[in-house]
Amino acid sequence: MTGAGSPHSLRARLRSLRPAAFGADPAGERMARIRRSPNFADGVFRNPVGARTRPSGGSMVEFAKIYFEKEARARRTPVGHVPVHPTTVADLAEPPASGLRLTWMGHSSVLAEIDGRRILFDPVWGERCSPFAFVGPKRLHPVPAPLAALGTVDVVVISHDHYDHLDLPTIRALAGTDTVFAVPLGVGAHLERWGVAPDRLRELDWNESAEVHGIRLTATPARHFCGRGLRNQQHTLWASWAVAGPEHRIYHSGDTGYFPGFADIGAEHGPFDATMIQIGAYSEYWPDIHMTPAEGMRAHLDLQGGTPSGVMLPIHWGTFNLAPHPWAEPAEGTVTAASGAGAAVALPRPGEPFEPTAANVPSALWWRAVATTPAGGWTPATDAAAATASAVTAPQAPPAADKDPGGTPEAAPSR
Repeated sequence: MTGAGSPHSLRARLRSLRPAAFGADPAGERMARIRRSPNFADGVFRNPVGARTRPSGGSMVEFAKIYFEKEARARRTPVGHVPVHPTTVADLAEPPASGLRLTWMGHSSVLAEIDGRRILFDPVWGERCSPFAFVGPKRLHPVPAPLAALGTVDVVVISHDHYDHLDLPTIRALAGTDTVFAVPLGVGAHLERWGVAPDRLRELDWNESAEVHGIRLTATPARHFCGRGLRNQQHTLWASWAVAGPEHRIYHSGDTGYFPGFADIGAEHGPFDATMIQIGAYSEYWPDIHMTPAEGMRAHLDLQGGTPSGVMLPIHWGTFNLAPHPWAEPAEGTVTAASGAGAAVALPRPGEPFEPTAANVPSALWWRAVATTPAGGWTPATDAAAATASAVTAPQAPPAADKDPGGTPEAAPSR
């Protein structure tokens, strides 16, 4: 049966009614490649270790009570305007003296200038991380700069397809440029539907690499999940990313729960001059898919071979209200964890560029001016922690010979 009433034509009509923001399901050779992946079994992608991706029925009811309680909601948002650094063309016009500069644009969006190239991680410029413009988590601060102010972006790197990491309007804006898109296996289906040409995609399974303009990008394991549509079939992979240039190495965690594989990633691809580590939107209701600040610091140390080397940039906090914890808690917890580990942590305002291998990195506790003061006041030890963190001099990059990229080209709330 192939006429207008056939099951095939009905599926086609239903697909045409699907909101564009839902993206597209993998099909054809892309789906065949997914089925061949060693990380795909029984019809879904699997985590490197077990992970609960959704609260149970009983805990979901309890979570809802906490999440929508009036006083708790007030603590989850800033009480004043977040002090955004208005990134300008002038800020980025001069190449970084060290060859490495990071600009946190809020949440998990980071512009990395590494060895003469610009890599943009998880760019979300939309007002809401939602498939709809009228509902869903809304920005708590403006975007520091329009996309056009960033200049040429050589590679856009996507960690997974949740709405706070993969944003339809942002991708459509970048689709009209010459940038290359590095994405986990299956995510390319969304981008193709949104106008990205297939030849500009580098779609990778875990531990696969692609080289773009002399920069090696490797999709590395993460402990999370995926999904944009109503069915949430788990047919797109999630990943963290190791990026290596001729002189520098950096790591972006995407979203992940803590797992022992960080040490393996560090042994294979590190040590890193800077790590960008998810430390927000955690909860006891989904402990396996997002890290706490203490777990984030532990991951950073694992990635650095157990030593407090390099600089950690905390990400996935401050921009969207996605969990029950107070708005400033991830930053406070990260500073405390860094002090305990003797590690350097960068604390830039959104849009504030910094060079991780410089003698000093941003260390002001800027969020305190616009956060609800905790019941017991701000912990004095945290002030000392910031001083300790800023006093730790970031290590200089090893010689280029030691950092040859090499390589082979090749449901909790959705967050």
